[in-house]
Parts: sequence; structure tokens; C-alpha cells
Amino acid sequence: QVQLMESGGGLVQTGGSLRLSCAASGRDFSRNTMGWYRQAPGKQRELVAAVTGGGETRYAGSVKGRFTISRDNAKNTVYLQMNSLKPEDTAVYYCNLIVVLYNYWGQGTQVTVSS
Repeated sequence: QVQLMESGGGLVQTGGSLRLSCAASGRDFSRNTMGWYRQAPGKQRELVAAVTGGGETRYAGSVKGRFTISRDNAKNTVYLQMNSLKPEDTAVYYCNLIVVLYNYWGQGTQVTVSS
């Protein structure tokens, strides 16, 4: 059974930093794409960043240069380092794991950036 456990959300001031972590359990996911999505109130869930099993990354335009996604395959964990946070980054952040064509999701962690 696949489980995704997120941690690291919280409240931070504009310009601050946070690091999100997501640990996957169930089996080895080093070859699978993992990523982070976010959903703000009244908006659709959107991709923030993703990293493939080969280490290729992609980012939403709004976070390029500020956020960095990385993974530790030995720990089955993906990280999202968020710097220079803005109020518009406020959202629930969800960890995502793709296995074949199925998407697994974490429970979500709240990130709130105060102005």
C-alpha cells in the first residue's frame, strides 16, 4: 500500500523560506516521478514542481528561481525548498507520486505567507 507523508508547512512572512518533505512508503519509488502541487482557496490544483526518476526537474513559471525540488532515493523522499515566499504562494501543498498512470496524493500541508 502506497502512503505519502508530508511535513514542513507553516506560517512564514513574505520573503521567508520553508522546506517541505514527503516520504513515500510501500516500495522503492526511485524510478517514479514525484512532485508537488498546490491549491489555493477558490482555485484549481496546480503543478508547482516535479522531478523524474532520472532527476529531470520542471517548475511552474511562478516559482522558477525561488523553489527547488530534490529527492533522496535512499529515503524515498522528495523535498521542496521554498525561498523568497510571497503571499500568493499561500495554499495547501500536496505531494504527488506517479506509478504507471496512477496518481497518489499526500494529505496536504498548509503553507501561509503573511504580508
